[in-house]
Parts: sequence; structure tokens; C-alpha cells
Amino acid sequence: MTINFLSIFSLISFFVTLAVVKYSKLFAHGILIDNDFSKPQAFHSEPVARAGGVSIFFLFLLFILFYFILFSVFLIDYLCIAVLFFSLGFLDDAKIRLNPNIRLFIMIIFLFFCINIFSIVIASSGLQFLNIWLENYIFQTCFVLLCFLFVINGANLIDGFNGLLAMHFLIINLMLLVINLINGHQDILIVLAGQTVIVFSFLLFNFPKAKLFLGDGGSYLIGALITINVVKTHEINADISPFFFAGILFYLFYEVFFSFIRKISMGLSPLLPDKNHLHMLVYRWLFNLKKIKDANYLTALFINLGYLLLLIPLFYFKYDGLFLRYLFFLLIFIYSFIYYRLYSFSKK
Repeated sequence: MTINFLSIFSLISFFVTLAVVKYSKLFAHGILIDNDFSKPQAFHSEPVARAGGVSIFFLFLLFILFYFILFSVFLIDYLCIAVLFFSLGFLDDAKIRLNPNIRLFIMIIFLFFCINIFSIVIASSGLQFLNIWLENYIFQTCFVLLCFLFVINGANLIDGFNGLLAMHFLIINLMLLVINLINGHQDILIVLAGQTVIVFSFLLFNFPKAKLFLGDGGSYLIGALITINVVKTHEINADISPFFFAGILFYLFYEVFFSFIRKISMGLSPLLPDKNHLHMLVYRWLFNLKKIKDANYLTALFINLGYLLLLIPLFYFKYDGLFLRYLFFLLIFIYSFIYYRLYSFSKK
């Protein structure tokens, strides 16, 4: 029944996304059309609808309904998180601008609500002293909240090139799928598979040439789904090292952390966008130095292929906490080294 359900849902996802591509320009007189080519994170030259998040959100609601009908389980935590974070991001897509500080404050309120209502916890960190602190309710709440904040905002930061965030989501979800398949966790397996189908349907219209953008609603939603998927998989696979899960999130996490420190050191606001994120430097390197015309979507391939190769030893040694601890910091070093090399190239 599960295979049949996912097969039918795949067809539904494709045609719903196709309909969004076709009719999104008609919605509210084209309010979702992105024709601002001057902003720092803009790398497109034609108007494109920021309605990918709409299709993903609608399809995920549909999936939750079908899942309840077929398995009598209501995914209330997923539903609440999806509604809150998609809605927050969609305000910007609909050109209702919020001050970055206010948006961050609202995000924190949403996260505090979800973490406490649904008892979202991270029981183990892989570090003994941190595990002791995690027994404290206040520290536990703040720690989980920060994890969500880093990943959600990381997803929003890297959403700048065709396929970049969608591919990243698919790699993470497929990694989690394999783990839960090996260990026989059928319930979350179906949820992960449903999300994978939805985002893959979007990717078909976003890569290589974009007919649809995620928008902030889509990137916030994907970031929130990545976090809750990882937390749940960590919870039911306690024998896997926490550093494995930290490792698969390192790009999203470190993109935000590194960007925050970098902007502060330059006297810039860490909440405002600029043109010096890693994916932007990769794009400029491909476009200017290698004279590659299709640098937009090749940036997504380049970064995600490199990310996938780095994850192979992570997956192979997923039970070895000590090895993964060193590997995690090696990943941070690799990111920093590549960043500074590309930044130096961009200044020549």
C-alpha cells in the first residue's frame, strides 16, 4: 500500500507543481513575481514566480491529510511547524516586508512554542559536559531553539541558485531515509519519502532553468523540515553518534555562524544580505575565472557534489563518535579554507 500511495502522490505532486508554475503569475496580479534584479542575492535576469514554497506547502498539507486517512496518525507537529514557518516566510514573498529584527523575534516565539508544545528535545550531543547541561530545561530549550534558528536561516541564506537548496534537502533526506530503512523505522520513513517526492517535483521546475523559485516561504519551510527530520531521526536511532547528525547539517549551520562572525568583524549588520556567501563566491569563480556561462545551476551541482563526497566517510563511520568529532571540525576547516581561497580570487 505504501508504494502505491507514494507512486500516486508523486503524480499528484508533479501536476500540482506544474499548475503552480502555470498560474502563479495570475495570483493577486502577479504579487509573487520576483522581478527585483538589484538585490544582493539576485542572480536571475527574467521575472520568476516565488511560488515554489506555495506548491511545497500545499502538497505537504495534502500529504498530511492522506497520511492520516491511510495510517490514522495525525502529524500535528509537522503541520504546526509547516504552517508557522511557511506563513512567516510567505509574508516577504507577498511583498509584506518585516524588519529583520522583528522577523527574528517572531521566529524565536514560534520556535519556543513548538519546542515546548511538542516536547522537541536533543537528548545527547556527543560531548559529556554538554549532555549534563542539556538536562537543564532552560539550556535544553535554548539549545534546540538555536539549532532550528541556524538551520532555518542557513536554508534561507543558501537559497540563491537554481537547485541549490532543493538538492541539499534531497541529499539530507535520502541520507536519513537510508538510516531509518536500515533500522526499520517505517513511520518516519514514509514521511521522509513524501517530503522527498514533493521537493523533487519542485526541483524539476527549478533546475537547470528556473520556472519557479522557492521564495522565503519555501526556504523557511524546508529549513524547518530538515531540522525536525534530523531531530526525530536522532531520537529513534540513539546508537548513531550525534556528530553524524551535526555533520550532515554543517553547511547550513556554519554558513550562518561564519556569516554572522564575518559581518560583525566588518562592521556590517549580520541580519542583512550581502554578496559574499560561499555559493556566491563559487558562482563568481565559475563565471569570471572559468568563463562558464551556465554558472548559476552549475554552482548548485558543484557545492552539492562536494558536500555529498564529504558525507561519505561521515555515513561510513556513523557509529564512531570520536572519529566523527574530528571529522566535523575538519569539515569546518575545509569550508573556511575554500571560502578564503575563493574570496581571495574574487578580489583579484
